[in-house]
Amino acid sequence: MTTIDNEKSTIAIMILAAGASTRMGTPKQLLLYQGSSLLQYITDMAIASVCQPVVVVLGANAEQIHPQIKQLPVKVVENLDWACGMSTSIKSGIELLNNLPQKIEAVVITLCDQPFVSPQIINQLVDAYYSTKKSIIACEYGDTLGVPALFNQTFFSELAALKETSGAKKVINNNINEVFSIPFPLGDMDIDTPKDYEQLLLITRGIFEVS
Repeated sequence: MTTIDNEKSTIAIMILAAGASTRMGTPKQLLLYQGSSLLQYITDMAIASVCQPVVVVLGANAEQIHPQIKQLPVKVVENLDWACGMSTSIKSGIELLNNLPQKIEAVVITLCDQPFVSPQIINQLVDAYYSTKKSIIACEYGDTLGVPALFNQTFFSELAALKETSGAKKVINNNINEVFSIPFPLGDMDIDTPKDYEQLLLITRGIFEVS
């Protein structure tokens, strides 16, 4: 069980929410989920974890999306280069963390469209970081390693230097000897298309489609 005092924690969490949702046809950050927008839900999950501060990276449709989280205790950064890929959002978030007055020891990076991310999963990453002394703690799902994932600050420059559409998964794969993983089977479900969203609503209502 996590016992870290989040008032003193130097482990931040970064929510990447800058995409244009082209396959969805509407900003997925604003999709209704569990009584709020998808972004607000994920942000609430992050706030409930041991991580502080909570950083949200916006980009496409930022003016429309920002009101969803402006009342929450988060730091918002707008990535003006969002069209150049996820790497630019990670860079924007890392730059914000590097400019904070407190020293950030590590950051958990997560996406706004992984609906089953919970405070428990986030806290497991932090627990594993302290117990294993590994520099990267990743989630394992669908025979892969990915986000949510925690990165020690020694990887901040590598994260900020990612090119074009590369995501944090590239840093995980490039430093596999530094990685410890925790199981998160539901981590492979993200919301990219209207069909994904329909399936999510069915699952959360306890109704499963017969294949």
